[in-house]
Amino acid sequence: MTTALLWFRRDLRLSDNPALVEAVRSADDLVGVFCLDPTLWEAAGAIRRRYLLDSLDALDESMDGNLVTRLGDPVEVVPSLADEVGAASVHLAEDFGPYGRDRDEAVGGALEEAGIEFVRTGSPYAIDPGTIFTKSDTHYKVFTPFSRSWREHGWPDPVAKPASIIWRPAPSDELPERPHIGDMELARAGEDAAKNRLDHFLRSKVEDYEEARDRPADDATSRLSADLKWGALHPRQILARLGRTQGEKTFATELCWRDFYADVLFHVPESARESLNERVASMPWDTGDGADEVFEDWSQGRTGYPIVDAGMRQLLAEGWMHNRVRMIVASFLVKDLHLEWQRGARWFMQHLVDGDLASNQHGWQWTAGTGTDAAPYFRIFNPTTQGERFDPTGDYVRRYVPELAGVAGKAVHQPWTLDDPPADYPAPIVDHAEEREESLRRYEHTSGTR
Repeated sequence: MTTALLWFRRDLRLSDNPALVEAVRSADDLVGVFCLDPTLWEAAGAIRRRYLLDSLDALDESMDGNLVTRLGDPVEVVPSLADEVGAASVHLAEDFGPYGRDRDEAVGGALEEAGIEFVRTGSPYAIDPGTIFTKSDTHYKVFTPFSRSWREHGWPDPVAKPASIIWRPAPSDELPERPHIGDMELARAGEDAAKNRLDHFLRSKVEDYEEARDRPADDATSRLSADLKWGALHPRQILARLGRTQGEKTFATELCWRDFYADVLFHVPESARESLNERVASMPWDTGDGADEVFEDWSQGRTGYPIVDAGMRQLLAEGWMHNRVRMIVASFLVKDLHLEWQRGARWFMQHLVDGDLASNQHGWQWTAGTGTDAAPYFRIFNPTTQGERFDPTGDYVRRYVPELAGVAGKAVHQPWTLDDPPADYPAPIVDHAEEREESLRRYEHTSGTR
């Protein structure tokens, strides 16, 4: 009898799991393990920790209670467990992130010394980072040409779950206590829940997705981002079910953005912390007590700009924010408050249930004008007109900003113009028109162009 160790990370499912298929092919029985890495656990906020533990419960149930959980540095834990169960091989999906690549190289080296095979099969992406290159053999820096190559390259079909899996039990460590998240209700985690969400999206939402996805008041998005983050669902499984309607093609493009940002991070790992655009990075940014005060107002939804405040309060209430609103609040932080994008990106990663390093950091850089966006820095979102355009009835704002519940229609986006503004809602903390000009002045001074 031969035993293989299957190391789960961002692939918390049994269907369409190439690493699982390879492990079953190579051994008579399997030990499935999730290692709770202190480095990643401590960097996550309470919401993402809670959702991860819920996801592990769901995976354990699908494995008939045989998921092994261990706490500690994987460089020590995984080789130790492999030796403990007599595993001839360790199987896993490849991690292309900066930390994950270094960690896996260290684990692989330790296993090699012990004579244990280290087998990487598959990844969390439709097309692995580092696969697609330009005709000049460089990595893509702009999304549109990447997306053309991505579609032309294609991706494999989902793989079937093995007909028979023999799980071998092993002792588990006691997991940390579930973090307290107040009254917040997270969506049900796990593979079955993810498949149900996908079914609902394809049945009820995808037809109108191209236009409806930008309206935050509507429940028109897929809500699959946390499922993709933890691999309860693989993008291949979604792409295999998408047809050729405009809504379906638009949703495929959103999955392409996910692969694109992972590819950029793979080639430029320092972009997780540093601006890709060095000119913008050299701009003067506000610091000190005043900057801390306006950051606090922004993070708690007290800027006086209703669409911004609604988004930040949705984040605190649900651990999630509508994507259109993510762009609006990010632009406001960088270009109205003149704070570095990294500060906002850290706040998002602490509070998002779907916090993903590549997508979060490069989404922020796209909006801040420091990253892969082909448009220059001086595209600045006007929070008022953005609110009026994408929340024309004001329903989204009223849902999350109760102080404005009595303001009807689109007037909710400019409460300061009312004859009797709500007394308990703050006035705008900055003048957008003035701060827009200030951002352009700083940019012009730095780059010498406009």
